[in-house]
Amino acid sequence: MYNTKTTIISAAIAAMLPTMAQADVIISEYVEGSSNNKAIELYNSGDSAVDLSTYSLVRYKDGDTEASDSVTLEGEIAAGAVKVIHHSSAVLGLDESVDAMTGSLVFNGGDAVGLLNGDVVVDVVGDVPTESGWGQDTTFARNTDALTASAAFVASQWTALDKDTFSGLGTVSNEGDTPDPIEVEPFVCADHTLTPIYTVQGTGTTSPLIDEDTFESASEVTVKGIVTARGESLFKGFYLQDVEGDGVAETSDGIFVYLGEEAPASIQPGVEVCVQGLVKEYYDLTQIDIKDEQKMEVGAQGETLTATSFYVNEGDSLQAALERFEGMKIKLEATNELLVSRSFSYDYDASRNNMMLSHKSPLMKPTQVYAPLSEEAIALAEANRLNQLFIESDYKAGSGVVPYFNEFNAETGYIRIGDTIADLEGMVSYSYGQYRLVVTNTLEETNFIHNNDRLDTPEAASLGDIRVASFNVLNYFTHAIEGDANPSGSNRGAESEADMVLQRTKIVNAIIAMNADIVGLMEIENNGYGEKSAIQNLLTALNSGLEKEQAYQFIEITDADKYDGQYLGSDAIAVGLLYRPSTVTPVGDAFVIETPEQHAPDTIIARIKDGQAEANPAYDKYQRHSLAQTFSINDESLTVVVNHLKSKGSACLEDWIEGVESSDPADLQGRCNEFRVSAATVLGDALSTVEGDILVIGDMNAYGLEDPIRVLTDYDAETSDSAIYTASHTTLAGEVFDTEAREIKQGYGFINLNTEAHGAATYSYNYSGELGNLDHALGNTSVAERVVAIEDWHINSVESNMFEYSSKYTGDLVKSDNAFSASDHDPVIIALDYTEEEPEVEPEIDTGSKSSSDGGSLGFLGLGLLSLLGLSRRKR
Repeated sequence: MYNTKTTIISAAIAAMLPTMAQADVIISEYVEGSSNNKAIELYNSGDSAVDLSTYSLVRYKDGDTEASDSVTLEGEIAAGAVKVIHHSSAVLGLDESVDAMTGSLVFNGGDAVGLLNGDVVVDVVGDVPTESGWGQDTTFARNTDALTASAAFVASQWTALDKDTFSGLGTVSNEGDTPDPIEVEPFVCADHTLTPIYTVQGTGTTSPLIDEDTFESASEVTVKGIVTARGESLFKGFYLQDVEGDGVAETSDGIFVYLGEEAPASIQPGVEVCVQGLVKEYYDLTQIDIKDEQKMEVGAQGETLTATSFYVNEGDSLQAALERFEGMKIKLEATNELLVSRSFSYDYDASRNNMMLSHKSPLMKPTQVYAPLSEEAIALAEANRLNQLFIESDYKAGSGVVPYFNEFNAETGYIRIGDTIADLEGMVSYSYGQYRLVVTNTLEETNFIHNNDRLDTPEAASLGDIRVASFNVLNYFTHAIEGDANPSGSNRGAESEADMVLQRTKIVNAIIAMNADIVGLMEIENNGYGEKSAIQNLLTALNSGLEKEQAYQFIEITDADKYDGQYLGSDAIAVGLLYRPSTVTPVGDAFVIETPEQHAPDTIIARIKDGQAEANPAYDKYQRHSLAQTFSINDESLTVVVNHLKSKGSACLEDWIEGVESSDPADLQGRCNEFRVSAATVLGDALSTVEGDILVIGDMNAYGLEDPIRVLTDYDAETSDSAIYTASHTTLAGEVFDTEAREIKQGYGFINLNTEAHGAATYSYNYSGELGNLDHALGNTSVAERVVAIEDWHINSVESNMFEYSSKYTGDLVKSDNAFSASDHDPVIIALDYTEEEPEVEPEIDTGSKSSSDGGSLGFLGLGLLSLLGLSRRKR
């Protein structure tokens, strides 16, 4: 990383110093191509060789004015010579005679590149700060009449060339000669036989004209149609549609014409255009490629075509339906059956913002509703893959901006999972392995039909005698306000005080609305319990808005249980517990349940990968400890255990053995599944001797029917189709736990309270457009009998993460301090019946002459029956 702070201010100073700026070495070419095709060409315009040891290249990333990512240069560059610096994995086809060196070139579209001599900016390509998307997929060659260094970018001195243009690398002409233009015969449509667009598209997933080996047609075709939309940025070209069509539902009447650049101004919706080019399948998008010769004839302006109403045939997948409309302009009517399955957010696959729709219902994580590796889970995973439509724009929108929805905001213009979008129009396209609808119209708030709208207060908040909540607070750190340090010294939370205060306000508003008497917290910074700790900071803010009888305290573990005398375990984050002293009373000290660690030295296990034997790297994996506290409620005992098991992200030894350390395992349970099973067994064993009601809550990082939850609940090896194992090479509290993987035979018998009340299809989290429960409430039999209600309060999982506290990717989007998007996990609220027992009333003894069986009294037998039924014990 480049540490010297070279800012735009220093660049401006350099620009005012002619003796510094008039350097002989300049940047003469900039290449930002596909994949790792990144290169910078330097040119020595002087009459003597220059030692490059004092020179370096830096980038100004995504509009930054401070430089980073330095490449230190080496060697020398002769007078009138060039030197090419390129990424080590670039494929540029350079001649062997070209003087070249590799460097860590990581710039992308939107990054300016500067040439420094020492700390002085000598030359720069790209404005500083740089506009979003500048230079993306582009080669810039310096004009031969402008071969002079400049610390300020002058766009007119550069010529933009097509993506992956490398022909000029390694040579610079100082002559200023311009070759005579080559005259090209104009393309005349009438000279060629037309092929209907629907014939090009065919009835299959690829064009019938495509050669399967080359993914293109053997010869060019000529097609004519009406322009339905322009592609100016991300999709460089335009869309054509046959006006008449063939009346066959299985064939599309539209197609994308690839130009490789923005279409000329004459290409507008409603214009008739005739083109000739090869039919190509570009990552499964059928298109006519006219990039090289641009054979097209532009006709007259006519009426724009009306969008075709989109529908899905009964029994068809969404993907099959979209294939029939590929390249066409469609409209989603108000009655359409597509629902938002992922709200508008940052799509890491496409490196930009968008949302995703699915047919009939939002997608459910397969292992939430079916056992891993079951036929049903496998079938649902495949159905989900075919049931996705990403909503795209032609432009890579600015951070926090919905290009087709100007009213997007956190208070009224929100988008929730499960919404119907009425009257959305766009072009059916394909990229990044998914169908995409490139929107062509502008939406308003009324276009979004909220089928499951926001609830300001959870229904469970007013039910039961007490309420227990589980709440993942999305890395609540006090780093930004100089809070105490955590064991790792790292900050996973808010980077600024403003972001941190917003996060705190949203979380406080959510907790107050939940009206819970006990709140289990996950992802709170593990920085102790002092005045500058995260849990104290949250508690102070929470109590400032509450009456005294509603106020909370936090549970602090004993000194003997503290890691390094301060912390709950050694991770940067921990679990925590808040409670209301006015309604529940802690009994005894809290107790910490330590979780297993995995320590596997390297080269102890071998595997075969790509036909080669290789030994394992070392694995040292840890989990966060669990926290338990017993409370007394009307003389009844309730033990609450708060958990946050190992995440699905980083790999464990078992994943390496299976070869999925960098991919999703086949059982769809994520990485480190066996490690979470190990923790589940420790939890089950630790709670086996606890008396009274037990409630196990928290983010288990396991969906409803994944192994850790099955182990804690009703798993039985004799009736299961697949075996469950713990992780190997684990220790517990410094002692050997499982050297080898251990098969689990029987679960611990806890009841999944959410499943018991609502069935398997519950959710508190959304990942890649699939819903499921990572946040659970498991109870023993006695506490299950007390459940009045359990609710996933959907304030986070179905909302856009644009409204979360972090300002990353959100630009100037105005945030709200409401409870929605307070985190990425929904809180889970459990309402319990702990009605105080009424004292028994001694029956009056009748000494009169009336028979004891006379009317007007239930008698002793009746009172006994009421007692057995519990009717005399609890108020209703």
